[in-house]
Amino acid sequence: MTQFLPRLRQSLDVFPSPDEEQPGLLLRDPFHYTEDILIIPPIFIGALNLLDGKHTESEVQAHLTQLIGRPFPIHPLHEFLAVLQQSGFLETTEFDQMRSQKHAAFAALPLREPSHAGGAYPADAFELRTTLDSYLMTIVPPNPQPILGIAAPHVSPEGGVQCYAAAYNRLRGLKEQLRGRTIVILGTSHYGEPDKFGLTRKGFQTPYGTIQTDTELVDWLLERAGDSINIEDYCHSVEHSIEFQAVFLRHVLGTNFKILPILCGSFLQSFLSGKPPENEDNNRRFFEALGEMAELHQDRLFWVLGIDLAHIGQRYGDHEEARADQGHLLEVRRQDLERLRLVGEGKRGEFLERVLPNYDELKWCGFTPIYTFMQAVPNARGNVMLYDQWNIDPASVVSFTAMEFAL
Repeated sequence: MTQFLPRLRQSLDVFPSPDEEQPGLLLRDPFHYTEDILIIPPIFIGALNLLDGKHTESEVQAHLTQLIGRPFPIHPLHEFLAVLQQSGFLETTEFDQMRSQKHAAFAALPLREPSHAGGAYPADAFELRTTLDSYLMTIVPPNPQPILGIAAPHVSPEGGVQCYAAAYNRLRGLKEQLRGRTIVILGTSHYGEPDKFGLTRKGFQTPYGTIQTDTELVDWLLERAGDSINIEDYCHSVEHSIEFQAVFLRHVLGTNFKILPILCGSFLQSFLSGKPPENEDNNRRFFEALGEMAELHQDRLFWVLGIDLAHIGQRYGDHEEARADQGHLLEVRRQDLERLRLVGEGKRGEFLERVLPNYDELKWCGFTPIYTFMQAVPNARGNVMLYDQWNIDPASVVSFTAMEFAL
């Protein structure tokens, strides 16, 4: 019986090696099932493409032999495959055990622990306060005009400073209005199951202290839209799109509020079929439940969308290098702002027509939270306070916005 080599996990992050003395590809696990980070030497990069569950060891050895023009020894290949397997980068029983252990550990935790503190933002409360104060130092007169929500970036705070400042300074004049509210945070689920929504009952721990989750509303949604929900979704443990909003909210509003954290999975079936997301049963059921909740608890809720927009450049699969606000990124700006205009005017159908064709050439990772919000609060109208682009690396750009929403 032919024994095929196991598949390389498709969910790994893959980047060029940052170390000039160790060229190759860097592999890491965005789910943190394993903390190992591997640099794959150039000779073995060709072997990665054959780790698809359809090739044998002898076929991989033959391919490497062809690449170097002489017989490739079997022992280095054995060692390479063993390292991948032990690190949990292959779809094997080792990986299954790692995943099960991590999911069980997250489920058992009383709180959702901060996974990006000490990296994307300081883990020390004093240092964090100093840093965020510097980010939000823009002098903006307090605006007491009531709104029902904002959109802010979920890019690394240092990259989206101006839009974070515009969004969260808008809340400074609303501190009393938001006292005792539940803030519904709709975040992009970068790693979650398509056409599903990830919820948790856990409070969110921050360097400032814990933000309580409104478990009553979590259970309310679960009762009405259970099949569409992954409860205690492990993705919450590693996802930044909600974590960053929680930290900024705690910084600006203090302690007297709760959150309802909702991770929005991709609308895969909609892209495949070309039909609206609500044609899929899970999405429709959740939209209806969330819309009912929004109507019943209108005076209790405030909405925060943790969204980024376009992802352009070599990091995101494009051949051309991208420079913020230069060259073809000026056209990206125009298209982004046109989409945001439709969002602000509540024109769901026209907005969808801009996104679905060609699997969204702009790669808006904030599409699902935006569309979910438009379904839940169809009468909301929005205003773009600021739009910006940032080179996340020398060849790749992310765009984002700060918006305010009102009825």
